[in-house]
Amino acid sequence: MKRESLLLTLFLLFLFLSNIKHLFISVEMEYITELSFNGQKTEDNPLTLFGSTVINNQQNQIPQEFVWPEDKKPSANVPILQIPLIDLAGVLSGDQFLVSEATRLVAEGAKQHGFFLVTNHGVDEGLMSSACTLMDSFFKSPTCEKQKAQRNHDESWGYTSSFVGKFKKNLPWKEMLSFRFSPQEKSENHSQIVKDFIIKKMGYGYNDFGSVYQEYAQAMSNLSLRIMELLAMSLGIKRSHFVEFFEDNESILRLNYYPKCKQPYDVLGSGPHCDPTSLTILQQDNSGLQVFVDNQWQSIPYNPQALVVNIGDTFRALTNGRYKSCLHRAVVNSQTERKTLVFFLSPRMDKVVKPPEELEGERAYPDFTWSLLHEFVMKHYRTDENTLKEFTKWLKTRRIFL
Repeated sequence: MKRESLLLTLFLLFLFLSNIKHLFISVEMEYITELSFNGQKTEDNPLTLFGSTVINNQQNQIPQEFVWPEDKKPSANVPILQIPLIDLAGVLSGDQFLVSEATRLVAEGAKQHGFFLVTNHGVDEGLMSSACTLMDSFFKSPTCEKQKAQRNHDESWGYTSSFVGKFKKNLPWKEMLSFRFSPQEKSENHSQIVKDFIIKKMGYGYNDFGSVYQEYAQAMSNLSLRIMELLAMSLGIKRSHFVEFFEDNESILRLNYYPKCKQPYDVLGSGPHCDPTSLTILQQDNSGLQVFVDNQWQSIPYNPQALVVNIGDTFRALTNGRYKSCLHRAVVNSQTERKTLVFFLSPRMDKVVKPPEELEGERAYPDFTWSLLHEFVMKHYRTDENTLKEFTKWLKTRRIFL
């Protein structure tokens, strides 16, 4: 009897330790629900667990869901892309030579690949530093804490780990926290949309966290309008045209966290895509951005003094195809994590996207609203270099003509 009692005690102790181990792992791991676009779980589309720390510490290979096809995998040796460097202080000074040179450089980059760098942009350095540093307080929290801000399947804001519920394969090696944004003076009841969202989801303990990203989003919105002035001048149209179009913008601020990976040449932090929005402003703490130019991937080197700016599909349509929205991706490495803060400028949802009269000519794309393109990429299509082309087809099949 004593022997049986001892065996029973040992068995119960084993069960207890197993449950503790399971609980520990479940707290530390990030969950990815692989669902089809309609959000239904199927036998072919099972539930999968993703935890970068756990996966990197395992001896076996990373899950196949994160392994990209051979023709899309990154390589170790990628040439450096030379892109225009724009000094915004020179533009604001009013010096005609500096303004002329800046508009020339912007047009050059926008026509070739849609990318350029801006320095002396006026965004407070302390704010930018705080915004980058504070990301750790969120992304290095336990999963249960991060999931308080879990993104709904039909929304583009909130927390998600590797596009929860959206794709079944070729998953990106990253986590994201996104906020929708409208300028405070233009938003309903002058609300602070970013801060209010954070406090609602995470609690009042995140008040300071929310304040920083509210201020950061506003600063990037202001900067984007200044860049829009420069873009208008480079196109030879009224300087205030795009400022007026975007002054009541409904944009997105996204925090991207790319963990280190033991197989960096099998995965991608972000797959090849063109931004469906209008203008993207990127702050990064490390290199990792690559652009597909001249039929090859080229790297944009990290410049701590500059922000990276690129044209999105919506602005490409606004210029009637004169300016490009170029295919780009993010790579990861085995040595260190990478953090980026991205502001995606977009027009108000019901604004009709059409070129100004000076740029019309033969139309490259039909008129549409940002809400329609947003619906298309959220529910029907994974963004790539053909997004606008496929979106145009989709509009025709739905017989949507504005």
